[in-house]
Amino acid sequence: YIMGGGSVQLLLYEKNVPLQWISVASGGIYTSLGEKDMVIHRRIEYTTIRVPCGSKRVPCPMEKGLVTIMNQKPALVILAAGMGSRFGGLKQLTPVGPGGEMIIDYSIHDAIRAGFGKIVFVIKHEIEEEFKEKIGRRTEAKIPVSYVYQELDRLPEGYTVPEGRVKPWGTGHAVLCCRGVVDGPFMVINADDFYGPNCYRLLAEFLDRPQSDSAKLHIAMAAFTLENTLTENGSVSRGICSVDENGRLTGLVERTRIEWRDGRAMFSEDGGETWTALPEGCPVSMNCWAFPAGALDKFTDKFREFLDRSGRELKSEFFLPFAVDEMVEKGEADVQVLHSTDKWYGMTYAADRQMVIDAIARMIGEGVYPERL
Repeated sequence: YIMGGGSVQLLLYEKNVPLQWISVASGGIYTSLGEKDMVIHRRIEYTTIRVPCGSKRVPCPMEKGLVTIMNQKPALVILAAGMGSRFGGLKQLTPVGPGGEMIIDYSIHDAIRAGFGKIVFVIKHEIEEEFKEKIGRRTEAKIPVSYVYQELDRLPEGYTVPEGRVKPWGTGHAVLCCRGVVDGPFMVINADDFYGPNCYRLLAEFLDRPQSDSAKLHIAMAAFTLENTLTENGSVSRGICSVDENGRLTGLVERTRIEWRDGRAMFSEDGGETWTALPEGCPVSMNCWAFPAGALDKFTDKFREFLDRSGRELKSEFFLPFAVDEMVEKGEADVQVLHSTDKWYGMTYAADRQMVIDAIARMIGEGVYPERL
């Protein structure tokens, strides 16, 4: 029985050999988290459970017996507050499937299959009615759903919106708005990006692993091959990743104008006057992340630092990838880069819609998706 607030991690011992860390919610035995929010991880016999108290681990002798290790199902956070500036409308609500399904429907379908237990939509109040009518209510019939509203005045105590500010605070702020709704591990995606089923499996498996006994935040990112994310209909912005020999992210550089040119992916930094080829097959971030429980506390600290540094600038944004990159540089986090072999699809431009429709029809024919979700 765990007293107090929040959660703790228990280190399970078998015959005095450290076996596995498990997260346990306070206020009762860990099974009190509820069957609907949990999945059975595995069962083993235990001899001792030790509870870490600060830097000390306090032995808690218990009768030898059978313990069921249960992990909290992760939540899927879907960033759906943005409007499609170049596509011209609410991209998230554009049908692409044979039954009128939208990209977001396929994302939810893939997440449920991968074992996610809750959907959290980050939206704005002005799109709430249409969003709930076209997406929310039918999603609620499949999986628990929560709504979070990204508004300018959702700021830490002591901060105010500068006069004249109308621009949203960015994707990092959108995720931070989930604090109080998301209290366990979670994955983050864009509502208008089609990622394919592989990334959900990869990140669900990552989140199912016990976190090590470390103050460092362990994050994962699903990376896509650059060539699998480009469109023939114009330029795109991509986060180019640098990865070490252990598969850890070492750097993230945003290239804001990438196009197909002469059969290669190339970028320009001078308005198209000159072009530089990018390495073939390089991994890119498509804002597809996995975070452990407790990550939102760290993001609160980073957002405060951002506001102190750039909060008075009317167009500054707290971008999620930049916040993660800063934590990596400071040694506060590490990021495991997990490579997805799927092709990414989006609707950056209106002409991209037919590409998405054709791709989904092909995957239905291959048995990846049913005819109707």
